[in-house]
Amino acid sequence: MTTEISVLRSVLYMPGSNARALEKAKSIACDGLILDLEDAVAPDAKPEAREAVCAAAASGEYGRRTLTVRVNGIGTAWHADDLAAVAAAGPDAVVVPKVNSAAEVHALVEALEKAGAPDHTRLWAMIETPTAVFDVRAIASASERLSVLVMGTNDLVKELYAEHVPGREPLLTSLRLSLLAAREAGIQVLDGVFNDTRDEAGFLAECVQGRRLGFDGKTLIHPAQVGPANDTFAPSPEAVTDAEGLIAAFEAGAGSGVVTYKNKMVENLHVESARRTLAIAEAVRALG
Repeated sequence: MTTEISVLRSVLYMPGSNARALEKAKSIACDGLILDLEDAVAPDAKPEAREAVCAAAASGEYGRRTLTVRVNGIGTAWHADDLAAVAAAGPDAVVVPKVNSAAEVHALVEALEKAGAPDHTRLWAMIETPTAVFDVRAIASASERLSVLVMGTNDLVKELYAEHVPGREPLLTSLRLSLLAAREAGIQVLDGVFNDTRDEAGFLAECVQGRRLGFDGKTLIHPAQVGPANDTFAPSPEAVTDAEGLIAAFEAGAGSGVVTYKNKMVENLHVESARRTLAIAEAVRALG
C-alpha cells in the first residue's frame, strides 16, 4: 500500500514525437508529465518517438517532476517494444491505456520485471472502458507496483455512448467507483482531461468537482491548465489554518470529553483528515 504523500495535482500529457514539446516540458511547473507514445503519435512516427521519449526519460533533466511514459495499449503492434524500451529507460512510471483486468496488471508487471524495470518504475493503469470500471476494485489491488489509476474520461464517454456535459453526470458512477477502488487499495487516482482549452471557467469548475469528489489531481492537455490545477488541488491557506486550529483544539481538549472547534464536534476522524491536509500542504511547499 502507498502511504507517503506524493503530489500529483497536475499531470500533463506531452506528445512523444514532438522534440520541442519534450524540451519545453522541462520548464513547465506541473507535478507530473506523461510523455505520450499512444494517441499523440502517428503510427509511422512511433518507433522514432519511442527512441526520443526513452532518451528523455533516462536523461534526468526533468527535475522534481514525476516523469512517466504512456505506451501503446495491450494487443497493439507497438506495445511489447514500447514496454521493453521504457522499462530499460526507468522513468517514474509506465502508463498503460485500457487496462481491463487484474490479469492484465499481473502480465504487465511480469513484462516490466522481465525487461529489467527498476523498482522505482511504477505502473499507472488507465480506466477507460465499462469492463475496467466493473473490475476496477481488482485492478487497483492487483500489484504493489501499481500506484496510480488514471481516468480516461474521453474513452469512457465514447464507450458509454454518452455526451460531454457540464457536471459530467454520465461519468459520475465510473469516477466514484474508481475513486472507491483506489482509496481501498491505498493508491492515488487522477481525474481525466478537460478538452476545451479556451474554456477557463469550465476547466476550473471541473477541477473543483474533481477535488470535492476526492481525486488527487487532474490530467491535462495544455500547459495553461497547470496553474489552476495546482491551485485547486492544493490545500488553500484557509484550509491549512483550519486544520492547524482543529488539531490544536483537539490536543488542548484531550481527556475532557467532547471537543469542539468553530462550534463543531471534533473526533479522531476529523483530526486524521486535518493531519492529511497539513501533510499535503507541506509536500506542496517542499516542491518550491
